[in-house]
Order: sequence, then C-alpha cells, then structure tokens
Amino acid sequence: MKQNVGGIDKIIRIVVGVVLIVLAVMGIGTPWTWIGVLPLVTGLVGWCPLYPLLGISTCKTKESGSGQSSGQGS
Repeated sequence: MKQNVGGIDKIIRIVVGVVLIVLAVMGIGTPWTWIGVLPLVTGLVGWCPLYPLLGISTCKTKESGSGQSSGQGS
C-alpha cells in the first residue's frame, strides 16, 4: 500500500479526527461524529482509499536517483 496522504493533509486529518472523536465521546453532536475515526486512521496510516480512485496524492514524491547522468556539464 503506497502512501498517498502527506504533509499538511495528514496533520489536518489527525486533528479533525481527534476533535470529532472527542465530541462523540462527550456526547456532543450526533452519532455521525464517530465518522472522525476515518480521517484519524487515514492520517495515521498515510493512505486514503478514495485518493487512488480520484487520481490524487498529497504525498511528496521522491525522485529516485538511478545513478545515470545526462552527460552534460554545468
């Protein structure tokens, strides 16, 4: 499973998830506040199942160096 949630997206998901779960535990809001489990888990794991379907990734891609040079000097 390749990570597709990164950076600020991950932080926002974790914060929103924790806030919603705290509200649910305190009895504030509707039973729908338990939906906070989803952003919390996707933020902690770093993978969102909806992103591949939409072709989205907020994770920075690392360019792998193949060790080959273009042969042109600066």
